Formats: sequence, structure tokens, C-alpha cells
Amino acid sequence: MARRLPLLESTAARGVGLTLPPELGTPQPRRPPAYAVWELTLRCDLACKHCGSRAGRARPDEMSLSEALRLVGELADLGVLEVTLIGGEAYLYPGWLEVVAAIVARGMVCTMTSGGRGIDRSLAKQAASAGLHSVSLSVDGIGPTHDALRAAQGAYEQVLKAYEALRDAGLSVAMNSHVNRQNQHQVEQLFDLAVDQRCHGWQVFLTVPMGRAADSPDLILQPHDLLTLMPRLTALSERGRAAGLRVLPGNNIGYFGPSERRLRGQLRPGAASSCGAGRSVIGIEANGDIKGCPSLFTRDWVGGNVREHSLRAIWERSERLRYFGQRTVDDLWGFCRSCYYAEQCKAGCSWTASAFLGRPGNNPYCHHRVLDFEARGLKETMVPIEAAPGEAFDRGLWSIQVEAIG
Repeated sequence: MARRLPLLESTAARGVGLTLPPELGTPQPRRPPAYAVWELTLRCDLACKHCGSRAGRARPDEMSLSEALRLVGELADLGVLEVTLIGGEAYLYPGWLEVVAAIVARGMVCTMTSGGRGIDRSLAKQAASAGLHSVSLSVDGIGPTHDALRAAQGAYEQVLKAYEALRDAGLSVAMNSHVNRQNQHQVEQLFDLAVDQRCHGWQVFLTVPMGRAADSPDLILQPHDLLTLMPRLTALSERGRAAGLRVLPGNNIGYFGPSERRLRGQLRPGAASSCGAGRSVIGIEANGDIKGCPSLFTRDWVGGNVREHSLRAIWERSERLRYFGQRTVDDLWGFCRSCYYAEQCKAGCSWTASAFLGRPGNNPYCHHRVLDFEARGLKETMVPIEAAPGEAFDRGLWSIQVEAIG
């Protein structure tokens, strides 16, 4: 079945069907984001079943190379330390190697996340020469499972060839995987693959119903699946230490539960214990729209556009980017409002909560929460009630059904 490609408005028309960002408010100097995730283009050579941005075609109003190079300077001036280029596929953006070289020239680390389909020896060597530091390839299953999720026969063999090309070019490699009902039985095999490919890290996320994944509700894990998944990831994390592979739980894994310290170590101390959107991270869309996190929904969370305001002005003045650093327990609802960890956690990953329930502040995909319900003989089941409209970074709506276990 053909995958739907994004229906995207131009900059001039982006007010149509969208909620425009609020007027930029009073400047509020604050610590700059350490990490920027930059969607160079939505153009893609895959049409993955779980793609949150529905990547395929380029946005009609994507930034020119000169605009992109100017933004590199603004990122450096703001104080960003590392920039990860994503897509679509970043290597399909004309001039992407110039962007890589400019990032490195300004003293920032440049990395890339890719599906790997078009990475051959020539491209890998060019990327290394430009100064690209590391590439994380997305692998979401072994053999046919990966091909099915990527909607491309042969995608698995291509990603293995990409690993070889990158290593031969002297680039550091990593792996990232989304876990869902179609591939959860292969989590241990994915770990073994990351070790075999000499990856320095393996980052694991839960697939959430956003973009194309919203069109396949049967793909989505239920909260109570964490009862078995979290111990498995914890065991793999400990195996990874012995094998020299760092297992990195994604931003929507955990919150909080008995595995947190073993999984993350000191990755989530004190003030870093909640959602990092608009605090330690910033997301950039290919048309210059700025969000607090690259995964957040365009309709709700764009804080400004670098064609209209400087990046510093957006960072220091946009209420949408400041929201997650300023919210309190009073902004939480449902179970999370009264949770023992409410003050620290503030409902965890805002992307996950919003993808299911339409707004942040109540996240059913929390290990502590699942265990709390289990102790009372209950479980929460997510039920889809409204389909997604079919736009990039869109979502439908789900409800929570509480049931007795068994």
C-alpha cells in the first residue's frame, strides 16, 4: 500500500489551518540549548510505516542553502554544542555537505540520523571529509521486519552496507530503533546487531501514534507492555556495558520506575529529570520553524520562524519554547497530577502524552505508573477514538480505558 506523503502549507499560507505562534514576549535570558535537531529537508527515499513527519516530498518552502548557512551562525552564537541533521533524509538536501562543514567550522559537533538507503562509500567519504562526526542509522527489525516497517524491500541489506561504508570512511556509527508490536520480539536481536556493527550507542524509543504511525493503531504498544519491555531493556543495558555498547533510553522510555537509575545512570539528575523540550534541546523544521523538540506537533508548538525573527529572539522570547521549563504540577492532569514523582517528572515526555491524549501533562507510558496500576490489579489500555488528518507531524486522539488485569 502506498504511504501518504505530507500535505504542507507554504510559509505565506501557513496560517491556513494552523494556530500561529503567539507574539514574541519580553526577552528572558536563559541557558542556551546544548543540542539542536535540524530537519534539513522532508524529502526522503523511504516511506516508513511509523514516520512521524510523513516524510517523502520536500516542503515547498524549505530554506535555501544561504538561509541554512546563516542559521548555522545563529546556532553557534546562541551557544549550541551539537547539531544532529535529520530529514526526511538530510543527504537529499542540496548543499548538505556545506552545512556540515559550516557547523564544524563554527566549533559545533555535527552528527546525522539516517535510514541509510543512499549511503554508499562515496557519500560516506564526502561526509567524513566535511567533518561529520557520527551517523546513527535507524534499524527497526531484522530482515523482513525492518523492510516491512520501512516499506521498502531490501532496506535491511542496504542499511548493513551503509554501516560498512561509514566505518570504512572512518566515521563513528550508532543505531536507533523504535519498538512497537511488529518488532518487540526482536529487541535482543537488535542489540546483538548493534554490537556486531561496532556501534558506540543504541538508542531505543517507543513508537507513538504520530504521522504515519497514527494510521496504524495496531502497531502501538500498550502501557502494560512496559512490564516486560523495561526489564528486557535493563538487562540489555547491563550487557551493553560489558560489550562496549551504550544503551540509551529515548526520551519516551521510563519516567520513572525501578529501572531508571540502572538504565540512565546520571543522565537524568535533578533539573534534567523532566521533558527537555525547549530546555536542553531545540528542534528546527526545514522551513525555519522552531520548536522546543523536533518531535512536537507543528500545529501546536512552533514558537517562531527564523525568517521572521532571530533564533536568539525566538529562544528567549517565545512562550511556546519556554513552556516546558516553566510549567508546574498545576499544569499536570490525570494520574500524573497526584503522582509521587510529579514535581520532578512533570508527566515525562510531552511528545508521547500529546500524541495520545492531545495535550501534555498526563503520560500513561510510564514504568512507575504501570507498576502502580498492576499493584492494584488494574491496567490502562489506550483506545483510538479519532483519526489523524494526514499532515506532517499530526496526531489523532486516544482515550484511556482502565481494566482489571486478567
